Order: sequence, then structure tokens, then C-alpha cells
Amino acid sequence: MMTFSTPAAHGSEVVPRQWMGPAGAALLTLGMHAGLFALLLGSWSPALEMPVATQVMQTQLISLPPPAPVLPEPPVAEPVVAPPPPVEVEAPPQVEQADLAFKRAEREREAEQQRQQQLERRREEQRRREEQQRRREEQQRRREEQQQERERQAEQARLDAQRRQAEAAARDEAAERARQAAAAEAASRQYLPIAKKPPVYPQRALDAGLQGSCTVSYTVGVDGRVRSPEVVGDCHPLFIRPSLTAAKSFRYQPRIVDGRAVAVPNVKNTFHYRIE
Repeated sequence: MMTFSTPAAHGSEVVPRQWMGPAGAALLTLGMHAGLFALLLGSWSPALEMPVATQVMQTQLISLPPPAPVLPEPPVAEPVVAPPPPVEVEAPPQVEQADLAFKRAEREREAEQQRQQQLERRREEQRRREEQQRRREEQQRRREEQQQERERQAEQARLDAQRRQAEAAARDEAAERARQAAAAEAASRQYLPIAKKPPVYPQRALDAGLQGSCTVSYTVGVDGRVRSPEVVGDCHPLFIRPSLTAAKSFRYQPRIVDGRAVAVPNVKNTFHYRIE
């Protein structure tokens, strides 16, 4: 067997090529002889010079060993067909994931914005209801204040009317007292009071806030003392006793007629009870 090698490029392995079979060996031998003959023929040229000694070329026949018999290739075993692997779902590309994340964030942002808008609308509605309630309460308060003011004015007018009536009654009483005093003075010119102590205001009348007048009629005796006092006209029961007691304490200068003291009947005195 003969082996030929061909130069390989730098960094490449030299791969031996093996020629097998008798045809290849014969062709190789024939090629070598032809090449040698061509070499000799090319190097030879006729010369006109003197003949030189004949050069003898020696050749050597190289016998190649018979090629090794080609062995049949062993039968190829049928490959065992494995079950197909489970189909794996490929993960979406990073760009799709980012786009999905952006869309999800956008949806969440829109949902949050809608939620905030709804919350703001509810707050605005609540503020509007509270403002309406406040206005209603303010209007109710003003109506109540106006009603109270009207009632206060009516009460003040009533009190003013009562005060005016009381003042008119007081003026009337004062005029009556003046008239009675003038009449008493005319009837008793001939006798003069020496001591007149006012009555004591009854405590129960003070506690009850009672006011009024009480007229007492009596006789002035020859000694100037009051005899047989009695109440005439309307008089509150609480004012009767203090009026009689006060009248009994009065002292007069006796009336003198013809040099003698005489009694003066039907002398009247009115006691006025007022809480100052």
C-alpha cells in the first residue's frame, strides 16, 4: 500500500488519503513512468556537438501489495424513536414583556385615576350636601331668631303697655289721694294730726309680690286718739291688719268747739302698699 500526503494550510491538519484497489495502483505506476519519461524528454535536446557517452537510466519497478479486501459495512441499527419532548412555551420576548408591563401599568394608572375621580366626585357631592344642609340650618336659625325677635318685641310692647297702665293708675291714685287729702283737710281743719306712722308691709305680701291700697275710716276722739277704725272699700286681706294697726297709732290735736274738745267722726285715711 502506498500513501501520499498533500501540504495543508497553516493551522490545518494533514489528512492522509488512502488509495485502495488494483486499478488505483496501476494508474499510479503508469503515471509515475509517464512523468519520468516526460522529465527525461524535456531535459533532452539534440546537440550538434560531439556525441557524448550515452547515459544509462536505471528504473526500478516498485510492486505494491494487493489492496485489502473491502469488508461489508455492518448493518445500521434502526434508531430508537424517542417520544417527542413536551412543547415548551417560549417566554415572550423582553420587548413584549415590557410592552405588557407598560400597558398593565397604564391600565392601573387609568383605573387609579378613575377611582380618584370617583372619590373626588363623592367628596364634592358630600361637600355640596353639607353646604345645602348648612344653608338650611342657617335659614332655620335666622327664622327662629326672627321669630324670637318678634316675640321679644311683642313681649316688650306688652310690658310697655303694662308699665304705661301702671303709671296711669299711679297718677290716678295720686290724684285721688290729693283729692282725699284736700277733702280731709277741709273736713278737719279744726283738728291737726300730730303723729302718723306708716304701716308695716306684710312679709307674705312681699313674698307674693302683692301691691295695693287700703282705706280705713275712724273717729278722732276728744283726746286725739283714733276710735273704732274699720276698713272701707276693697282691701286685700293681707293689708287689713297692718292698716288698722297703723290707724290706731295715729295721734291728733283734738277739735275744739266753744272751748271744748269734741269728737270728729268718719275720718278716712288710705294706706298705699307699693314695692319699690
